Amino acid sequence: MLRDKSLIPLSHQHQHALALCVRIERASPIAGCDLEAWQSEVAQLGQMEIAIHFAAEEQVVFPAARGFGELVPLVEELLADHTALRESFAGAASRTIAVEDLLKFAQRLSSHIRKEERQLFERMQQLMSQKELGTLGEEVADSLKDAAQACVLPNSATALRPAR
Repeated sequence: MLRDKSLIPLSHQHQHALALCVRIERASPIAGCDLEAWQSEVAQLGQMEIAIHFAAEEQVVFPAARGFGELVPLVEELLADHTALRESFAGAASRTIAVEDLLKFAQRLSSHIRKEERQLFERMQQLMSQKELGTLGEEVADSLKDAAQACVLPNSATALRPAR
């Protein structure tokens, strides 16, 4: 199913986060000497985009989804993911996330995003009217207005390198 325009801004942010996850997975195992660079990039994404993204979901999308009883367990699961992911972003910001936990973080974030895209967003589009989706889209856009529009660029330690 095509993504409704009301949810596209969130899907674009999901793409940014998934790109980071793919790079972490491809770089693994990550050398200890590169950990600081990876932590910096994860923290930057968390501060520039994810904090506002999570707030938009929790204040706009999840309450709308709770209006449909079948989505309540999924929303609860996604909220638990947010709590765990916030801890990982905080660990990266404080430079306390361990090198072995970086891959686990990327896998959890990737899984979380796929749940939102494939389960929550798909089902919301099926259950909500066009008018409801339009209102949701306006609220999402308003809640994301403070998100950074700049793309987080990999640094020399976190950029993908060609396969040898």
